[in-house]
Amino acid sequence: MYHSLIKFLKSETGAVTIDWVVLIASVVAMTAISFYQIRDNAANMDVAAGNAVAQEQAALFGE
Repeated sequence: MYHSLIKFLKSETGAVTIDWVVLIASVVAMTAISFYQIRDNAANMDVAAGNAVAQEQAALFGE
């Protein structure tokens, strides 16, 4: 049993697959984090733009 464990730990078969899995998982995690940051900031920018347009409209055409 001990020799099988040592052989398994020394084997490099599948190491590239593990590297790709870790790489893809980190890319997906960073994408998800970025999405939530962009979504929140985009919503704030949308509100700010709407308020600016409303102020200009009120200044040009009255309330």
